[in-house]
Amino acid sequence: MPPSSNSSRPNLPDSDDARWLAAAASLAERARPLSRPNPAVGAIIVKAGIVVGSGWTAPGGRPHAEAIALGQAGEAARGAMLYVTLEPCAHRSERGPACAELTVAAGLARVVVGIADPDPRTAGQGIEGLRGAGIETVLANDPACRRSLRGYTKAQESGLPEVTLKLALTADGFIARADGSSKWITGEAARAHVHRERARVDAILVGGGTLRADAPRLDVRLPGLADRSPERAVLTRGAGPPGWITLPDPQAIAGRGWQHLFVEGGAAAAAAFLEAGLVDRLLVYRAPVEFGAGTPAFRDPGPDGVPRGWDRIDKRAFGADTLEIFARAG
Repeated sequence: MPPSSNSSRPNLPDSDDARWLAAAASLAERARPLSRPNPAVGAIIVKAGIVVGSGWTAPGGRPHAEAIALGQAGEAARGAMLYVTLEPCAHRSERGPACAELTVAAGLARVVVGIADPDPRTAGQGIEGLRGAGIETVLANDPACRRSLRGYTKAQESGLPEVTLKLALTADGFIARADGSSKWITGEAARAHVHRERARVDAILVGGGTLRADAPRLDVRLPGLADRSPERAVLTRGAGPPGWITLPDPQAIAGRGWQHLFVEGGAAAAAAFLEAGLVDRLLVYRAPVEFGAGTPAFRDPGPDGVPRGWDRIDKRAFGADTLEIFARAG
C-alpha cells in the first residue's frame, strides 16, 4: 500500500510507537475473552504526548476499541495520533459503523496499526481507506500486538483456537499418584494463577478420565472474575455432564468460534493434543514434592522435562512452586 500522499516523512514506526502499541496491547487484555466473537483490541489516542482517549473492545464485541477511545477524546482527537492493536474494521454492520470511517471523521493526523486484520471483510481495506483519506497510516507488524491477537488470527486463518496445555506435576515428573489421586499438587499461589489463566480463555477442556476421577468444576474462583468462567468441554466418546461440550477427538475443536482453549489434562488428553500437533503453549507448574511413582506428565520427555521441540520462554515463582512457559521451537 502506498504511503499517505500528504506525508513528507517515511511511512515507518517512530521510536515511541512500540511503547504505545505495547500499552494498547495491555489494554486489550481487559477485553479478553468477553469481546467474543470479536477480537480483544486495545486503542490509545495521543496528542502532544498526552493520552486523550483509550479503550478496549466491549463485552459482546461492540463498541469497538477505537469507537470507545474516540468517544473519550471527543474534539481532542483532531490532529492526534491513534495507536490500535488491530487494523480498524472497514465493514459496516447493523451494530455500528466501520471504525475506519469513524477514524477518518475524527480528523486524526496519524494512525499506527499493530497488525493487519485477516478478516476478509477488512484485510487491508481499513488501512487503505485511512490512507486514501490523507491520514498517515503505519502498519507496524508489532510483536506485542501479534501476541495479544494470536488466538484471533489463528481462528481466522485455520478455524482453530490458540491451545494452551496446562499441567501441574511433581519434581519427579508425575501428575498423579499410583492410585490416580492428584488434587492439590501445587500451592495456593500457583492455583490462583491457573484461575487467572482460565479467566482469559473461551473454553476449558479435560479428558474423560480426569472428569470421572476428580469431578472438576473448571470455573474461575477469583474475586470479581466469576463472570469470566469459560465454557467447559470434555474429551470423550461417551456422554458428558449437562452443560458440558463433548468432543470425540482433539480435531473437533475446529469451527466452534473459540479463540483461546485451555486444556487442563490429564495425561491422556495432553498426549492426544500434543500428538495431533494442536498445542501452541505449555504451562508447566512444578511443585517441590516427589511421588516416586504414578502417572507421568509426558511420554519420553526431553532434558527440560517436556516433550522435545519446545523452547522455554518464561519462568516464574509462585511461593515454593514454579511455572515454566514453553512455546514451539522455531
